[in-house]
Amino acid sequence: MLSRQEIRQEDKWRIEDIYANDTLWEEDYKKFLSECEKPCQYKGSICASADNLAFVLDEQDKADFLAEKIYVYAFMRYYEDTTNVLYQSMSDKAQMAVTKLAEKYSFVEPEILAIDDVIIRQYLSEEAVKPYRQYIEDILAGKQHILSDKEEKLLAAVQRMADAPSKIFSKFNNADIHFGYITDEKGEEIELTHGRYSAFMESRDRQVRKSAFEALYKPYSSHIHTLAEMYYSDVKRAIFYANARNYTSTLEMYLTQSFIPVRVYDNLLLTVNDNLDKMYDYVALRKHELGVDELHFYDIYAPMVSDYTMKVDYKQAKEIVIQALQPLGEAYVAIVREGFDNGWVDVYENAGKRNGAFSWGVYGTHPYVFLNYNDTLNDVFTVIHEMGHAMHTYYSNQSQPHMYSGYKIFVAEVASTCNETLLIHYLLKHCSDEKQRKYLINRYLEQFKGTLYRQTMFAEFEKNAHSMAEQGEVLCADNLCSLYKDLNVKYFGSNIVIDKEITYEWARIPHFYTPFYVYQYATGFSAAISIATRILDGDKKTLSGYMKFLSSGGSMHPIDLLKLCGVDMEQPQVVKEALHVFGKYLGMFNQPK
Repeated sequence: MLSRQEIRQEDKWRIEDIYANDTLWEEDYKKFLSECEKPCQYKGSICASADNLAFVLDEQDKADFLAEKIYVYAFMRYYEDTTNVLYQSMSDKAQMAVTKLAEKYSFVEPEILAIDDVIIRQYLSEEAVKPYRQYIEDILAGKQHILSDKEEKLLAAVQRMADAPSKIFSKFNNADIHFGYITDEKGEEIELTHGRYSAFMESRDRQVRKSAFEALYKPYSSHIHTLAEMYYSDVKRAIFYANARNYTSTLEMYLTQSFIPVRVYDNLLLTVNDNLDKMYDYVALRKHELGVDELHFYDIYAPMVSDYTMKVDYKQAKEIVIQALQPLGEAYVAIVREGFDNGWVDVYENAGKRNGAFSWGVYGTHPYVFLNYNDTLNDVFTVIHEMGHAMHTYYSNQSQPHMYSGYKIFVAEVASTCNETLLIHYLLKHCSDEKQRKYLINRYLEQFKGTLYRQTMFAEFEKNAHSMAEQGEVLCADNLCSLYKDLNVKYFGSNIVIDKEITYEWARIPHFYTPFYVYQYATGFSAAISIATRILDGDKKTLSGYMKFLSSGGSMHPIDLLKLCGVDMEQPQVVKEALHVFGKYLGMFNQPK
């Protein structure tokens, strides 16, 4: 495993575009803390005039921008090497800065809500307040969930403590956990890491897959009671906030904050549960193609085309991505190329580097993409996926003021999965032989299994776990493992062995510490298939609407943003259409081209 210093500069993101050095970060940090110590000029008198209201919101927005810059830089540095003590300290400071910001401006929402309805409506029509109209309207929509100034300040102060379960899990999962060594296909001892695990699970050698699978879950099973308490603590945190803010459930709280009706979540679970027969057909197909008497969970990522493989180095991946995105237009592709060439991407794994992949950034600076590239086809999909996020951020930042540049999580996965859909279509269109075609269809089926079915299973696990805790049941290792096992039985059917290791899988999913996030992979995937299919069919109206969607940031509610592309997520039809495509490609697998 290379150290951070041994990674080539051209394979690292250019984080210096945010701050040229840590000294400049420290100067802004001290400046920010100093400003937070000063009381807001119009605290207590927001309602006196429209100008007062506009002044406070402008000041808050500027402070929020600086806090965001401080926070993103510190955590991006920390994620480069989670064992670096300096950046651990800076990330802690950044977290404190965000808390200070929340405390200073905790009075804003309660004071806005205290303004007489007639007066606030009058203010909303005045020129000074117009830039903040949607922000204020959204506050007014959640009036019953906003507390007094004193209570809001207390909740803001509690946030650092409330984040403890997530931070402890992150430290355990990224810095402390070790999986040991396994014997690879060449008979060599090699260290198992988060980043290498997916490559091992695609190995042709079944014993390598089995060894990696068992080695990965061994430390989770050894610490399962601690991990259960960690997760239970995070669920209790969510329940505390839901109760404090007068929501009927944690699910309602997290969805309402993004203006997503709960029926969207329920429709997803219902529609996927009604189509589990297709997943059972997929499992049966996989068992048949692998030629095994028993299908295990360490077999579900192995390519079903046994004598074909695709290893793609990063240089090749970039060119494939460029070609696959051509249907989105020359301007879009030119910006992606600029990103590849100008320090947007941190490419390879190094010792201490956080696992996984993501896109992030700061308003006023280009977006960034974080990878742990390992030369697999999955990694190519990760590149185009994260570049989709980056481009969404790029267009939103270019078109929207800071306040509306960010977009809700519900639509955050649409651009990324739309890109993935374009990629699979490009690869299938340009495949050279029958084995490659089947290999790629296998990959497409994997997307449905992993994104639509599996993420919905995760979503059902979260809903059930939170519901159990809300009803007073203690979440412990036994009932969490039992719940997760039962869901695997339901979703994968009778043609697969429910290995004991898979019952611990819930304990290694970082997204569970961001409650009710994962369902949006499934809804976003469904929406993306609809959008990408129309674009590939030459529908210029959809392409135009999609570009408006990318540029709209958070200036509209998520459901309305998707309607720009002709997609209505309040109806189950979009998910049904995606599942129909899954069934279609299942049938195509053994049909000659």
